[in-house]
Amino acid sequence: MKNLFFYGTLRHVLLLEIVLGRGASTLVTHGAILPDHLVSSVAEGPFPMIARHAGAMANGLLVENLSAEDVARIDFYEGSFAYDLVAVTLSKGQAAEVYMPRPDQWTPQGHWSLTEWAQNAAEANCHAAREVMGYFGVKSPEQIARMFPMIRARAASRVRAAHSTHGALTFDGKVEISSQTRAYANFFALDDLRLRHDKFNGTSSGDIDRAVFFGTDATVILPYDPKRDRVLLVEQIRMGPLARGDRSVWQLEPIAGLIDANETPKAAALREAKEEAGLDVYAVERIAETYASPGNSTEFYYIFLGLADLPDDITGTGGLASEGEDIRSHLVSFEGLMDMLERFEVANTPLVLAALWLARHRERLRSE
Repeated sequence: MKNLFFYGTLRHVLLLEIVLGRGASTLVTHGAILPDHLVSSVAEGPFPMIARHAGAMANGLLVENLSAEDVARIDFYEGSFAYDLVAVTLSKGQAAEVYMPRPDQWTPQGHWSLTEWAQNAAEANCHAAREVMGYFGVKSPEQIARMFPMIRARAASRVRAAHSTHGALTFDGKVEISSQTRAYANFFALDDLRLRHDKFNGTSSGDIDRAVFFGTDATVILPYDPKRDRVLLVEQIRMGPLARGDRSVWQLEPIAGLIDANETPKAAALREAKEEAGLDVYAVERIAETYASPGNSTEFYYIFLGLADLPDDITGTGGLASEGEDIRSHLVSFEGLMDMLERFEVANTPLVLAALWLARHRERLRSE
């Protein structure tokens, strides 16, 4: 049996319950202080780190008599953050162990507040912890560490989904999921589901089998220059057309990218415009918030029009080498874009939607 001292996010009861796989009412806990240690926010967070600091006092939670299974589960969760157990003595003389970051693993960045974290980040962190602990006994902490940016992005997607604005005129029926099995998980994930749901006629569907692809929320932005009346499109190789056997594997699209866990969709759109095309967008118009393929995927698009200066020499190649991106940009007149749509030369749904939105709002944008 072990006594562990928690100074950070695992002081949050729901998160601790998710990691342990059991209720907090079964735990023996006390408030405690670890002397000569300082808790700091982590720049790569949102989560804290602890380090030795003479004269400082770290407030936390002492959890006593944890079983080998409990510690194995916490080791798995904390191991993905590169934290290791270190023996310490608390202010009242109790012996305990605390998870300390490995040297130079994280960048300390000022004070960390459990209250602020609970208000701003706990919901997404709990979603992420459920996915992480779902891999306990299946994947290694090193594998989880590589997957964690996408795990966090999927968790943030769930938080945004809980506050979506669509759903007018739709049925508010019940859905019961009897089994959900993760068939694949790496960058993306795929689940097999068995479920039943209410039908419009008041009966139940009975058991049905389905599969769902877990992507993340993405941002899409079509740059438009209202003075020159033209848009900027980007071109890159795409796996969907490749796997389908399309004769055109390189596709024309708006600028797009996944939304990082701590980003807003608009901030992600502005970041992607800079990364993919070197563009500084001076105003943003909201076009749509829509599922890419709701029958089988969680992927959700936030689509914008970005007003930008698009001179003749703005085109070129770009993208992040660290993400394997090789992107070429094109300038297309508004009329040229409409002609491409008429000839079915565009196969990218967000681009078609954004172009049609632009056709409706073009005169207003040009007059402004």
